[in-house]
Amino acid sequence: MTPMPAATDGSAMEQKIRSALEKQEYATVESLCREMLVQSGPLHVWRWLVLALRQQGKAEEARPILEMLVEQVPGNLEIRFDLAEVLLLLGEFGRGWREYKYRYSLGHTTHMDRKVQKPLWDGRRLSNQTLLIHDEQGFGDTFQFLRLVEAAKERSQARIVLQVRPEQEGFARRLGTSDDVILQGDLPPDFDQHCHLMTLPMALGLKMADLPGKIPYLSVDPARLEKWQHRLKDVPRPLVGLVWAGRPTHLNDANRSLSFAQLAPLADAGVTFVSVQKGDRAVDAQKPPKGMKLLNLSEEIDDFEDTAAILQVLDLLISVDSSPVHLAGALGCPAWVMLPFVPDWRWLLDCDDTPWYPSVRLFRQPSIGDWQSVMIHIRTALAEKFA
Repeated sequence: MTPMPAATDGSAMEQKIRSALEKQEYATVESLCREMLVQSGPLHVWRWLVLALRQQGKAEEARPILEMLVEQVPGNLEIRFDLAEVLLLLGEFGRGWREYKYRYSLGHTTHMDRKVQKPLWDGRRLSNQTLLIHDEQGFGDTFQFLRLVEAAKERSQARIVLQVRPEQEGFARRLGTSDDVILQGDLPPDFDQHCHLMTLPMALGLKMADLPGKIPYLSVDPARLEKWQHRLKDVPRPLVGLVWAGRPTHLNDANRSLSFAQLAPLADAGVTFVSVQKGDRAVDAQKPPKGMKLLNLSEEIDDFEDTAAILQVLDLLISVDSSPVHLAGALGCPAWVMLPFVPDWRWLLDCDDTPWYPSVRLFRQPSIGDWQSVMIHIRTALAEKFA
């Protein structure tokens, strides 16, 4: 979602709206905006209304407003990006992927665009040419969309050069669907066209019916798997991995991450929990909730190769919306995802499964901020799974 639109007017009504936005009182924001927009009104108030609707899970109501705004101000790329996210959240992949191409035309995202000085691939055949496919955004995005490299090679008939970050090089090489793998920062060989990993859905015309495709499509380093099988062979099962926080710089991290203490309702589930949390929040595992049987592996995990091997050994991963979920899904490993009331677009709405990963189950907040209900639901599901 693009940042909150700024107001240009200081009216009393707008002051009320801004105050309600700061308090996350989205029903109030919706009501006040509708009062201002009886027939027409300032663009930023329309965007406030869209924001309020989205935060309440009313994507179907936000969609026609965004479509109207795009028609009225087609050059406003932030609105087009907001429309893309709403369309994708609703599973409307066709126009959703087309509008999603504007993601690098925004003030807060331009630094991520690599400004490649070659044509962007549009899905056409490129016989006897080279296509550079490069990753973007987060690690989870790369894990999710590496599945499309094989389809891009088949469609383009081109020589594929795949560029990824060093942390994901092994997975890209074992994928076996590109002719060459290079790292971010390396000078690529000569190429004719390029495509971002997350532009591949638009170029390929990806439809819901095309998912999930081949699962698993990623694999584990055999040496790492042997290492972690040995490390965990004497740990009492079931083994359930935990990840409770994502990357703190993510725009939506405050909504998707939780404190380790909020996992307390799971403490007596009768399983051995395994911390695979990385980053600053890994230290939380040093003080687990009372009664929780926890093996803290955080400091033993060097990289994603370790995480992948551990996921293969575990019986289940329970995680917030973060990269280990996409890694688990791509490996075909069972994972349960704890989702905020309004999730990222890729998790859609009102379902407990996902077309992207057959091995993944979704546990959604029933209302904004209600992690307690999620924990109760997961606690019940654990009892059923490991009875």
